This record gives sequence, C-alpha cells and structure tokens, in this order.
Amino acid sequence: MAVKVNKAECIGCGACVSSCPFGALVIEEDKACITEACTACGACVDICPVSAIAREKEEKTVSIDKNEYKDVWVYIELAEGQAKNVAHELLGEGRKLAEAMGQKLAGVLIGDKVEPLAKDIFASGADTVYIVEGPEFKHYSTDGFTAVFSDLIHTYKPAVILMGATNDGRDLGPRVACRVGTGLTADCTSLGIDGETGLVAWTRPAFGGNIMATILCPDHRPQMGTVRPKVFKRPEQDFSRTGEMIRVKSTVEEKDIRTKLIDVVKVCTAACNLEEAEIIVSGGRGMGKPENFTLIEELAGVLGGAVGASRAAVDAGWKPHMHQVGQTGKTVGPKVYFACGISGAIQHMAGMSSSDIVIAINKDADAPIFKAADYGIVGDCLEVIPALIEEFKKIKEN
Repeated sequence: MAVKVNKAECIGCGACVSSCPFGALVIEEDKACITEACTACGACVDICPVSAIAREKEEKTVSIDKNEYKDVWVYIELAEGQAKNVAHELLGEGRKLAEAMGQKLAGVLIGDKVEPLAKDIFASGADTVYIVEGPEFKHYSTDGFTAVFSDLIHTYKPAVILMGATNDGRDLGPRVACRVGTGLTADCTSLGIDGETGLVAWTRPAFGGNIMATILCPDHRPQMGTVRPKVFKRPEQDFSRTGEMIRVKSTVEEKDIRTKLIDVVKVCTAACNLEEAEIIVSGGRGMGKPENFTLIEELAGVLGGAVGASRAAVDAGWKPHMHQVGQTGKTVGPKVYFACGISGAIQHMAGMSSSDIVIAINKDADAPIFKAADYGIVGDCLEVIPALIEEFKKIKEN
C-alpha cells in the first residue's frame, strides 16, 4: 500500500503535517507533499478534512516465472567432515514438504571429498544430492559458499530451501537470499503448507516469543528459511534408499575467497555442545551463585552430558552465552534434560520443550517447570544434586 495526495483537492491546511508521526509530510506551494520518510501508516488519511489523501494499492511486478522453480532443497552443513544433525532433521521435515507439494527432495553438499556422505543423505530421505567439491571448500567461507549456492539456485531453480539456524546457516542464508532476490524467514520453529495458496508456511516466534508469526513468500523464489537445530526429530534412516547424484563443477577460485583460515582453536568442549548432546544438565538462578555451577558441571560429567544454563544465569555472568538454552539461546532436544533451579519461564521452555524426558529440581513446588516435567524433585538443588551424583557414580561403578 502507498499513500497519495490528490493535488487538485488539497487545500493546504496543514492538518496532515502535524498528524504525521514520522514527519513525512510538508507543505510546498500550498499543497501537501509526501517525502521518502513515509511509512504508509495512514494517519494523514484519517485526518484530512477534504479527503485529499488516500491509500492506493501498488501493483507488484515480479519478473520471474514461478512455475520454473521446483523441488525442496536442504543445505547439508558439515562439521569435521560429517553432516550435522540439523541437516538430517531438515531432510526429515523436507521429505514431508516435498511429498505435500508433489516434488522431489534434494540435499546440497559443498565441501572437499564429500561424495561418500551422499549415502547418508539418501538414507535420510533425499531423492537427489547436488555435490560441489574442491579443496577451497574444506572449511566454510562466506564468499565461496555464497557464490556456489547462488550459482546452483540460478541453474537448477529450487522452489524451497531449508537451512539450519546455526552460526554458518545464519551467515549463509541471508547472503544467498539477497544474491538471488528473495526473502528469508529466520529461526523457524514449525513448517507446513498453506491450504489456500500451497505456499510453505514458515512459523517463527515474534515479539520476544510472545506470539507466533506465520510467514508466506508469494511473489519470489525460492522460498527460503532457517530452522533451529532440534526443533524436529531426526528421521529413521533407510540405507536401502538410493538416488541421483549431480556433480557440479564450481567456478569459484581461491582468489575469490577474501578470508583465509589460519588455525582452528576449540574453545568449547563436549560439555557445551548442546545441539548434539543426548543429556543436558541446565542450571538457573536457583543455583544461588556461580560457584555452585560446579555441581551442574560435575553431574553433567558423570552422565556424559552437556552443561546448559537459563537466561537469568547467563545474564548474571555465571555462564557464557554459548551455554544458554531458550528463546534467545539454543534450541535443544536431548533424550534427558535436567532443569536445576530453573523456574520454567515460557522463553526457556521454548528452547527445550522437545526433550524426550524432562527432570526438574526446584524448591518451589509451584514452579511452572514442573508442569512440563516428566519427573520432579521438590528440594534444594545444593542438596539434591550431590545425592544424584553419588547415586549415578555407584551405578556406573557397578
């Protein structure tokens, strides 16, 4: 929508100027004029005494033929030479979208000597795997991967692209979307097909998680979105499945990549690899002080799990942000999730609600976390956790 002034009817009273919250209206030669600051909010339309200002619907012109775009693509993100779990999770969800749309599912593998990984991609549901190989793709680079992915889209024209909302996915997704002239819905928590339009319905939290927004991309292709890890379950793999491998020669050269990887320094051990962990022990403000997080770490160590934290604990400086679980942290889905001293705010629940088993420890019997817990212990974490550690140690010894 746009706001227009009918110069013939405007009397230059200035009522619209004072009504505009953005200062987008001025009087020139006794007539109202709209500047580039206009947001089409319509405040001036309602205030004009002679109805000289009106909203007009702008005709959109899209030059692409949307019928040329087919199939659902999943970007296969790699870590240490293997596909990340989020890639398999998206293949499982992409399979559902592809079947609902009557199209094929494809995985996109970019890396160095990655062809052997194709069998895992087929096993997770892909019909086709696009493979781009080269030593320049051994490690992720913004320049190289953006150029390759954009070229693939221009050549093969996918209708839908799914990426993980990881560090690399959040870097690559927007850049590719900009290159190919489409939109991108970030951090989705649900995917579906809109019944009226047949478009992908991308659902994501908005306004701090207080509402869920469903977004459609009707005018541009491909439809793109990033999805948080652990939002969907990894599908059961069928290694009897096979498919078509399409090897694509890259036009990217090393000189096109402006950054050079000098060294890889691991600052995070398995204790904070939350997305891949099957057991997570998280602590909140109920732990009392940062020194008490040693109990969380010890319990996680005994169980072979990862250490998580609530936003309150992270904001207090008790743990780094890489440990945060929740709406503004990481979305996790372990087999077992311990919530120690965590009240259960809705923002935290959004990040761990897909856990198979939730065990809550809190001295407040009315804490919301107990409503989501499969097992609950009402008690002081500083007393309960040491007892659990001792019991688990005994079990392991036996």
